[in-house]
Amino acid sequence: MSDGPYLYDDDPAPLHTGTPRPARALILAVIGGTVAVAIGMAVGLPLVKGSPEEQAREVSGVFLAALAQDDLETAYGLLCAEERARLAPQAVPAEYAPGGTGEVTGTIADEADGAPVQRVEVAWSDGSTSTLTVVSEQGARVCGTATG
Repeated sequence: MSDGPYLYDDDPAPLHTGTPRPARALILAVIGGTVAVAIGMAVGLPLVKGSPEEQAREVSGVFLAALAQDDLETAYGLLCAEERARLAPQAVPAEYAPGGTGEVTGTIADEADGAPVQRVEVAWSDGSTSTLTVVSEQGARVCGTATG
């Protein structure tokens, strides 16, 4: 601040003249609000994304619909990284849709290599059945099939 001449005879008044107050209440409110939002997100996330069973049914349904419409790009994109490395896009229908058009009939929670997976039961238009394995890999992904 300058010590020069002032318009009035007094020095400039200090900006904060009151007694300082501790901000504990504000800090506790911010921390409490953050914790409440974090808990709300953790509880609400399954409501938004759906349960693992719902996700497995949804991705399997889209996968089967893509195969039925010969949309190999979509079907290939729904495979896990391991299956995309193993198969070419043109090989997906022969590997995953041997019985024509498929329909999801059920899901079973299971475990493979120590990781949770969903086994999705599929009924084919030719009367056969198979099981798709759905894993969580940046979202639900189809990662294998077994007949019978």
